Amino acid sequence: MSLEIDGPTATIFMNRPDKKNAMNPQMHQDMNAALDAIEEAGTVKAVVITGAGDSFSAGMDLEECFLQPFDDPQLFYKTNLVALRWFQRLKAFPAVTIAKVNGFAFGGGFLVAGLCDLAVADETALFGLSEINFGIFPAGGATWAATHNLPRKKALYYILTGDTMTGAQAAEYGLVNFAVPADQLDAATDKVVRKIVKKNPVTLALAKQVYERTTQLDLPAAIDYDQAKLWELSRLSGNEWINVALKQFEKRAYQPGLSTYNRPADVRS
Repeated sequence: MSLEIDGPTATIFMNRPDKKNAMNPQMHQDMNAALDAIEEAGTVKAVVITGAGDSFSAGMDLEECFLQPFDDPQLFYKTNLVALRWFQRLKAFPAVTIAKVNGFAFGGGFLVAGLCDLAVADETALFGLSEINFGIFPAGGATWAATHNLPRKKALYYILTGDTMTGAQAAEYGLVNFAVPADQLDAATDKVVRKIVKKNPVTLALAKQVYERTTQLDLPAAIDYDQAKLWELSRLSGNEWINVALKQFEKRAYQPGLSTYNRPADVRS
């Protein structure tokens, strides 16, 4: 794994290209460390996760994560707990997470793409849940990723057959936001990042929280929750949406339906 932090943007590279970026125990430890470093930096609004070389990730390293530690129950548990920990952290991470997917995204790679808030894929990338092909079902959150990103019939089809879908199909089904030709993948991802980093980081984090909680609530409860979060947002951001954004709108300095407001330099973090 390698990490680059550039102001409001962080990029995490899963970096075992000779193994199609299969995730071994060391990579799982490194991913936890990368998330720690991003949080400690305190400046990051967008986190791009991608793979070095010609693949996103072929999934878990079956030998190092499963075969080798299996005869030692405690070692097996501890080895895979590290993976499960960073998967859960990624899902709840305060910054916006964006998967940039090329090549293979199988098993755990499918999961990481599904956990990220947003995803852009090479239209020829290959996504798959191959677990059924070696006798288990997608676990560790992979079934959750399929269930929460795909329609029911599509999710079950890929879970039960182990077939692959292309990046173009993943965009059609909703697993990724959109798919582009391989030579446009970097530019398309950068375009999304540029939009995200202009936003208020408190608003980004709370918008994610409100979305996740709202999926579990009926409308009256959802409204109660989002109103409480709106008050929290106002307090934490010094009422920036009123004092800055809507004051600019009042002067017709921008159109909210078409662009974002200009955040003052002293709060632009």
